[in-house]
Amino acid sequence: MLPILAIVLPIFLLIGTGYFATRQGIITPDQVRGLGRFVITFALPALVFRALSQRPLAEIFDGSYLAVYALASVAALLGGFVWFRAVRRQGITESAIRGLGMAASNSGFIGYPVAAQFLGAPAAIALALTMIVENLVVLPIALALAEAGRSGHPGAGRIARGIVVNLARTPLILAILAGGAFGLAGLHLPAPLAKAVGMIADASAPVALFTIGGTLVGLRVAGIVGEIAQISIGKLVLHPLAAIGFLQLIPVPDPDLRRAAIVLACIPMFSVYPILGGRYGQEKVCAAALLVATTASFVTIPIVLWLVGAGHAPG
Repeated sequence: MLPILAIVLPIFLLIGTGYFATRQGIITPDQVRGLGRFVITFALPALVFRALSQRPLAEIFDGSYLAVYALASVAALLGGFVWFRAVRRQGITESAIRGLGMAASNSGFIGYPVAAQFLGAPAAIALALTMIVENLVVLPIALALAEAGRSGHPGAGRIARGIVVNLARTPLILAILAGGAFGLAGLHLPAPLAKAVGMIADASAPVALFTIGGTLVGLRVAGIVGEIAQISIGKLVLHPLAAIGFLQLIPVPDPDLRRAAIVLACIPMFSVYPILGGRYGQEKVCAAALLVATTASFVTIPIVLWLVGAGHAPG
């Protein structure tokens, strides 16, 4: 267990540093948002581009991993949607947003730093594949359900067009496409440019973790403990269990990717969850769930790493 703690302790120390710095006013919330924009717009795209462009596409693209992670994530999303719709009697939009919290990991800000410490270089490949699932499968399904629950919602065609337009503007998606094209064509950046991309990519993990700490300042849990506990359990427990289950059905040859699927699934929900929820009047629930899940992950992530690392990865 000590090696596991050696992996996760620096990660949570960086999160704690970001929280402390923001709480004490050393850095402002606006500056935290600026750091987050740097990570999502520059650092993570550089990381993904570097990982995809340096190896042949055939070595990187793993259809079995994509299938496992997509099925596990959709199962968590729809499972959460059905639970909150049928059992908790929530509306369609509210159920969709809660299901999204159970299915979309903070794979860039927390997942990659954890996986990189645990798996090394393969973590960047897993991140790119996971981002494909999250951006092209999970998010469109959740947002389509959320829009469908609105009174006077736009038609399916308009929803689809809006999703496609947003994806086309997403730096991570552009980095995946560009990196894949470089890998397919066997192209390489000039050395000075490649070094600059590498320097930006290397900043992604520490800046992302610091940013997560800052975003937790001011979040509140009061009054909705039971509901957010269910969302958090769905994300931290049911999502990785779904990944383990589908690994039994679909063989993933690479043992590192098998471990990565479980590790990335056990990560708390993405940091923009309250922002997306706010579009549908669900910001309070989403912010509280983010706080609870991130705090609880201090315990659950080391347990998952110990279980996955204790023997051969499932599958």
